[in-house]
Amino acid sequence: MTCAPMSAHEGILPEMFCGTLRMIYLGCFLLLCASLTHVTASYPIWWSLAVGQQYSSLGTQPILCGSIPGLVPKQLRFCRNYVEIMPSVAEGVKIGIQECQHQFRGRRWNCTTVNDLAIFGPVLDKATRESAFVHAIASAGVTFAVTRACAEGSATICGCDTRHKGPPGEGWKWGGCSEDVEFGSMVSREFADARENRPDARSAMNRHNNEAGRMSLNDNVFLKCKCHGLSGSCEVKTCWWSQPDFRVIGDYMKDKYDSASEMVVEKHRESRGWVETLRPKYNYFKPPTDRDLVYYENSPNFCDPNPETGSFGTRDRSCNLTSHGIDGCDLLCCGRGHNTRTEKRKEKCHCIFHWCCYVSCQECMRVYDVHTCK
Repeated sequence: MTCAPMSAHEGILPEMFCGTLRMIYLGCFLLLCASLTHVTASYPIWWSLAVGQQYSSLGTQPILCGSIPGLVPKQLRFCRNYVEIMPSVAEGVKIGIQECQHQFRGRRWNCTTVNDLAIFGPVLDKATRESAFVHAIASAGVTFAVTRACAEGSATICGCDTRHKGPPGEGWKWGGCSEDVEFGSMVSREFADARENRPDARSAMNRHNNEAGRMSLNDNVFLKCKCHGLSGSCEVKTCWWSQPDFRVIGDYMKDKYDSASEMVVEKHRESRGWVETLRPKYNYFKPPTDRDLVYYENSPNFCDPNPETGSFGTRDRSCNLTSHGIDGCDLLCCGRGHNTRTEKRKEKCHCIFHWCCYVSCQECMRVYDVHTCK
């Protein structure tokens, strides 16, 4: 902004006005910078890969790497060097978010996403259990999707795992394509942890939970076998290491969420300056392992809408009238009570199997009671 020069007799009021206007512009600029810094510092906004349709073509258009918001230089280099696996990274974040929404579908916080760079809103600004779970499940999702893509031959830089097989067992031999979870974990670690290099408590927490998510894949791989022989006699079996369905990982990490360890922040001086680390808050509990989730701030109750905490509240959420758990109307509605309405739904009924080979069904109208929080 510029102000036209004035003669002395024009007085000082226009000059004062111009100076005030400059201060307003400067204040707005600093406020914008602060808000952008807050978004990029709170948690990885590169998770927006999960909702950006344009990133599905990353494998063929490496120039798109520069359009991904929130990438630090190390992540940008990784994207450009290994661009063919970036669609799998995006897919991994997506399935992680979908699994989060499944696992928390009946809880006060149900992993709602918003149409913003920070796709979970302010809810993950705090170092809570919810933040711990989302970091872990997103890192696990990236590991899972990259590992699966390598086994399917979608990327040329990776493939099946031929290491650490050991001797075969009785009645079976190694065969098929063992999924290379180590490579998937390496990709997740190099990409997801690249921005978690600050010497503060939040980075330490994020790194720990990211690794816990990745280790969940190692803990749940299983030996998958296929029978060979005349008429399915299974004279010999070929076996390979396989990842489970991602729902297994979601269930596993949800248990880790329920048993997450509360920590406290300690600050001490090292050669590089002040460093924050985490230690268990309660000495009489078993300390967390590398596979456990950790947090150090309490969660809000998520009962009422609160733009500052990112809570959407539970008003109008469906609840289970007969449940005594968190999905029940008493707990989910936070004691406010619930409304009940009837709802008609069309459903298939009176289905008949016809030889051969199809099923015909009629349509029936059924009435259900739907309970929602006041």
